[in-house]
Formats: sequence, C-alpha cells, structure tokens
Amino acid sequence: MSRSQRRACVIGAGLAGMAIALRLATRGWRVSVFEHNQSLGGKMNRWECDGFRFDTGPSLITMPWVFEELFTSAGERISDHLDLHPIDPMAHYLFDDGKQFRVDASMPQWLSTLREVEPRGDIHFLKMMRLGSRLYELSRHTFFRRSVAEPPDWETLAALRHLPLRRAWGSYQNTIHSFFSSSYLRQLYKRFPTYVGASPRQIPATFTLIPYLEHAFGGWYVTGGLYVIIERLRELGEKRGVGYLSNQQVTRIHTRSKRVESIELADGSVHPCSVAIFNGDASILPALLGQPGTPPMPEEHRSLSGFVMLIGLRKRLSTASHHTVCFSADYDNEFDDLFLRRRFPDDPTVYVCIPSHSDRSVVPPDGETLFIMANAPANDHDLWDRSMINTAKTRILSRLAKSGFPAFENEIAAQSVLTPRTMAERYLMPGGAIYGNHSHGWRNAFFRPPNKHKRIGGLYCVGGSTHPGGGTPTVLLSARIVSEMIRKYEGM
Repeated sequence: MSRSQRRACVIGAGLAGMAIALRLATRGWRVSVFEHNQSLGGKMNRWECDGFRFDTGPSLITMPWVFEELFTSAGERISDHLDLHPIDPMAHYLFDDGKQFRVDASMPQWLSTLREVEPRGDIHFLKMMRLGSRLYELSRHTFFRRSVAEPPDWETLAALRHLPLRRAWGSYQNTIHSFFSSSYLRQLYKRFPTYVGASPRQIPATFTLIPYLEHAFGGWYVTGGLYVIIERLRELGEKRGVGYLSNQQVTRIHTRSKRVESIELADGSVHPCSVAIFNGDASILPALLGQPGTPPMPEEHRSLSGFVMLIGLRKRLSTASHHTVCFSADYDNEFDDLFLRRRFPDDPTVYVCIPSHSDRSVVPPDGETLFIMANAPANDHDLWDRSMINTAKTRILSRLAKSGFPAFENEIAAQSVLTPRTMAERYLMPGGAIYGNHSHGWRNAFFRPPNKHKRIGGLYCVGGSTHPGGGTPTVLLSARIVSEMIRKYEGM
C-alpha cells in the first residue's frame, strides 16, 4: 500500500484517540478523527463560565515522561507546548475525627509525617514502596509496553526477575493492612484503587503500584488546565494533516472478508479506511460491528462513576490546598454503599481540587475554582433528577463542613454539575462508568479488552476501558502500544 493510500479513522477524540492520531500522522498516515460531541477531548474536557475555567475530567497527571515521549515521537519538545509543574503538597487529608495531615512531595518531610502518624510508619511505608518499585519495574517492561495478547519477547521474560514473591498476589486491602496499623494510613491508601474506579477489597494487591507512582514521581499540573493538552495535540495533528470532525457520530464499522473496510456516520456518509481505531467504551464496540443481541455491560461489572460539582467563587480560599480529601466516617460502609447496595453514599468521601490555588489564569481576579467530586455507582436506573442531585449536594456539603473545609456557599458565582447520567449520555459510557469494566480479580485487572481485535483485521482499540487501563498516562500507553501493533501488523 502506498503512503497516500494509508487511511486511518479514529473513532472518538479522547486523550488516547488524539494521541494515536498524532502518532500515525507523524508516520505519514492520512488520519481522520470522528467525535460525536462538539468539543474534542472526551472526558478530558473543559467548561467555562463568566471568566472561570474548569477541567471537567482528570485534575492531575502522573508519569510525565509518558507525555514527553508522545511529543518526542512527533519530533517535538514538550516544554515548547506545555508548562508542567509539580503539585506540592500533593494532598491535604482531613479525617472525620479532626485528624489531618499533608502528603508532601518532599520525601523527607513525608517520612517525618509518617513517624508522627504511626510508630515506624516511615519504615512500613518504605517497605510498601519497595514492593511498588518491583511492580513498576515489572510493569514497565511488560504490561505498560505491550499487549498481553502478544507472545512474550526477551525483554518481557527478562523482566520476570522483578516479580515480587510476597504481598503482591492477594487483595489490595490485605496488603495495605499488612504494612500499616494506623487507621489513618489504612484509609489513605485504601483510597488509591478508586483512581481506577475499584474497591480496595476486591482489586489485586499488584495495584500497590498506584501509590508508588504518585509518591515516586509526583502529581503534575498543566498551566491553563489539563485541557491545554488536548488543544496542543490538536494543533500538532492539524500541522500533520489530521482532520478533526466534531458532532459526527459513528454508527457502524463495515468489514469485508474479516477486515475493516470503512466507517459509517449517523448522516449516512461512508469513510473508507485501512485501519479503524476505536477510542470509546469497549462494551459498545460489538454494536458498531452490527453484532445483534449484544447485552449491555452488567451494572455489577462496572467501574465507579462520579458526581462532580464545578464551582466558581467570588473570593479566594487562602487556607485550602490544591488537592484536599475529606474522608467519610466509615470507609467500609461507604464501599458497601457503592459496590453492594449500589447507591450514592450517605456519607461520601469528597475530593476537592482548586486549580486556581496554583494557576491564577483560570479565574477572574480574586476568584477561585473548585472541582468537587464524590464516587457514585454506575447504575442505569438512577435518574439523577433535581431531587437526587440536591440530595448528593447536601451530603457532599455536609461532609465538607464536618471535615472543617472552609465554607464557601455564600460566595458562589458560577456552578454546574456532572452526574453519572450526564457522563453516560455525553461520553457513551454504560451508567457513566469512568473506567469501563472494573478491575476486580485477576482476569478483569490484567486481561482487559484487547488492543487488537481478535477476528477483524485492521481494528484496534485505545483508551481507559482497554489494555493497559484507565488514567491519563496509561491511556497514552495504550496509544503507543497500538501504534507499534499497527506498524507490525499493517506493515507500515
């Protein structure tokens, strides 16, 4: 196939879709990206009102070298396009009984805090980090580098020397309990599985990798908000000939002789392609292939969704941090609400991000932007009507008040909410499940929907619901993995 005939259609303009489009265009592919919403970015998006600018999805990035590698692959320097800076302290944690402490980016300062919270807490923490380090070395040569469906190569086999023999193979919660006796540290570290929409009681202990990554490499913010990443990727893509088509919903992927031939849009137009890359929830792919009778993803198989409040204030909250977590009084009961009773918690743990604490470009003078989120189940039957929204708001504000977070209700100048139903409809995610299928158990954690379709040639998948999973750096890794698979299987 000649260079001019290499056509790729990317279905969905989330972060992974934008990344794979740039990678392929850099290699000479003719790329078109089809997004059913008005704005590109998928869940990494933006809302603006009266001078306030909000990211509506991720609020920080980790593993910044993954982003750097993406720009390098396009012959660019990330520093010419993005202003990345570390967040310090990484978070301020508030507990129900009044206990509070900060997690500092400085390791000596954090180790000092740990000694105050738990006798020998610093020693226990370093043991956890040693386990996380081994898991990271194993993952970066295997899970993060290539599809699990691919036969192992020598690098994969050599990486097995990092395989931990203890504490990595049971439940995440049990492993955390084996490291820490403090109820505060146990609660803090049991929160990390929610980063991928999972329960600490049901996710494998290998996900101890998540707190390791945050402590070892920090959390990073992009000046102007994380949506700037999408804007820069679009600019670079357009320079390389990528076409971005908004308000264009793909309704069918056509095949011939078990190979992708074209995609069809809701308006009936057909776009031929050599390869199609799907950047959406993997559970809806069968419907696009015209496979009848495909059941929806069962609710009990879904990752968490969330209830988000976007609030612009007239005045600054000078005592608040960039990231604050206000823990519920009974974390086990909260997870029972989310995963067993499948209802919005009576007493939710609340995450508050204040980007304007670090970046005054996103607010009017003297203003403040608050991104407030609590986890919620991804249910189809939840209406999220005015009554349910008001109930969730009341519970969130009650938790903030109980935790001693500064009051702000009388200073609100702009506000909006995102519910699980909003996310389900806007981003075509079952019930608003942010990470697709949950990661409970070994099969769900490590054998997610594959990056390359097993039966249809030229069909690939990127994004949080496929391998290697959710999170900003991991969806970029999925794009890199698929880029290399296309090079291997498509001969270009």
